[in-house]
Amino acid sequence: MLHVRSIWNGAISFGLVSIPIKLVNATESHSISFRQIHTEDGGRIRYRKFCELEDREVTQGEIGKGYEDADGTIIPITEEDLSSLPIPTAKTIEIVAFVPADRIDPLQMDAAYYLQAGGAPAAKPYTLLREALKRSNKVAIAKFALRGRERLGMLRVVGEAIAMHGLLWPDEVRAPEGLAPDSHVTVRDQELDLADALMDTLGEVDLEDLHDEYREAVEEVIAAKAAGEAPPQAPEPATGGKVLDLMAALESSVRAARESRGEEAGHAEVKSLPQRKTARAAPKQTGGKKSTSTAKKTAAKKTTAAQKSTAKSGQGQGRGQGTAKKTASKSTAKKTTAKKTASRKRTA
Repeated sequence: MLHVRSIWNGAISFGLVSIPIKLVNATESHSISFRQIHTEDGGRIRYRKFCELEDREVTQGEIGKGYEDADGTIIPITEEDLSSLPIPTAKTIEIVAFVPADRIDPLQMDAAYYLQAGGAPAAKPYTLLREALKRSNKVAIAKFALRGRERLGMLRVVGEAIAMHGLLWPDEVRAPEGLAPDSHVTVRDQELDLADALMDTLGEVDLEDLHDEYREAVEEVIAAKAAGEAPPQAPEPATGGKVLDLMAALESSVRAARESRGEEAGHAEVKSLPQRKTARAAPKQTGGKKSTSTAKKTAAKKTTAAQKSTAKSGQGQGRGQGTAKKTASKSTAKKTTAKKTASRKRTA
């Protein structure tokens, strides 16, 4: 169970059902913070707040809020002015709709929170909402107020708890117009094949195995300097040349990725991809036509030779018969010799 201080107390409004909850941060930052110091003597650098009209330092109790108009005029806004605004979601997370999760653009997602049931009376309605979200495979869209302004949220189930992601309002997400390449770019099938091969080689990853290597390196530097030792030197980064050939760069990437996974690098060639085999089939068809033409010529020659042979046999059948007998006798002798040779080889 999380023992984290809640940052907001209120209730979920689910139709006529009210569920008391506490809002708890679902994430935490592990980044390393630095202080600004005077490099000559290590003294802390601090900022002081001065009033530009009186040119004197003021305390926090003397500081209020003001809105700067387009002409530079400052309009003071007090906490009383804001507290009197008619915000129905001041202490309520008001569910307004249930939609499929894929309707939410990840660009809209902001900070994440856990919703903790506020005591025993909230257990039953909290569980009811959680199970309803599970069975519907939908997320709840809600409105709530936090830190002085109304926000949009998305409720979903995480484990056995309900989480809420703050959402940006649709008009706060910029359109990506003008960011794609202006010129028309043609991507060849061979390049897509290699890109697919690279994606397959890199494969999937368990996000639990990923960690912040930069933060670990900074911690090592801090520990070394605190112990009066020289900080560890980082290895020289690999210097990559300018990519001139996309195909060569993709092939090298596939080869390197497979080597890092302990696979043979020789399989990173384009010829091993199905699309490349299809592309190479065209020349074989042309060769097939040539071989067909050659076969026709060979058949014609054989036919002519057969005709000449028939004509010669008609002129002297007796002489042909004698020659045939001699040829058959020689053939039989050759076969007998071949059998004896094979028998000797097997015996040896």
